[in-house]
Amino acid sequence: MEQLEGKVAVITGGASGMGLAFARRFARDGMRLVLADVEVPALDAAVAEFEGEGVEVIGVATDVSDAEAMDRLADAAFDRFGTVHVVCNNAGVSGSSAPVHELTTAEWAWVLGVNLWGVIHGHRVFQPRLVEQGEGHIVNTASMAGHTAFNGLAPYHATKHAVVALSEVAYHELAAAGSPVGISVLCPGFVNTRIAESDRNKPEELTRPLVPTDGEGAVDEEEVRAMIRDFFAMQQPPEQVAELVRDAVVEQRFYVFTDDVWTSAIAERHEDIVTARNPRPRGSMFEESMRG
Repeated sequence: MEQLEGKVAVITGGASGMGLAFARRFARDGMRLVLADVEVPALDAAVAEFEGEGVEVIGVATDVSDAEAMDRLADAAFDRFGTVHVVCNNAGVSGSSAPVHELTTAEWAWVLGVNLWGVIHGHRVFQPRLVEQGEGHIVNTASMAGHTAFNGLAPYHATKHAVVALSEVAYHELAAAGSPVGISVLCPGFVNTRIAESDRNKPEELTRPLVPTDGEGAVDEEEVRAMIRDFFAMQQPPEQVAELVRDAVVEQRFYVFTDDVWTSAIAERHEDIVTARNPRPRGSMFEESMRG
């Protein structure tokens, strides 16, 4: 899709972080915007920002894990603009870092609902229309966690691996059908967003302490949260990622990587797989990013 001016982009998780950066970058190319987000105040602020700049935009409050909400998002986009060209299935949450055996089914369901079902619904409601009109591009936000496996954040890793696989299958299916609709899978490393604070949108009944707050090994949760915020504040800006996404859409590029910090970890994992060797020990994503 070489020409973006006048085209329509739908972005889930579009009111903050990478999604908002995507919207700003697409707006610079003259695109019209449909922003979807579960955080209504942030969504209203984002829409007001673009309206103030003369960008054609609508905001649709959307829980991407809800099939009917995604149906409404697609209907709102086509009712307003009559067409859609770029779909960014970007909404995501980090989930709990508790060990696999301690995670409740509700905690699994929340992360799978946003990270995986959000992408599934995005393909279901938008891909057939893009194929029918013979033009379009879908960008699915995965992660470097979709190519690696570290210690902790099991639901996050599982969903991001699934998004990579889903994207690859969709790519092959569209190519086999001779469709010009493109697919990209964005696999960022750490980016300066609030994803580590995504529990702000978690159902209250799922809230658990980020770290042990009593008993042996107890630490101050607020101190840990401050350290995490400081860590993410030092990472690459979402605007940098948005440039890569924009170029991937224009150039019809499938894999979108934001850095090479994780290259060795990916190579080591693939080597373990092809040699049928037991996985080598891994720390957390934070620890491995320092090592890489």
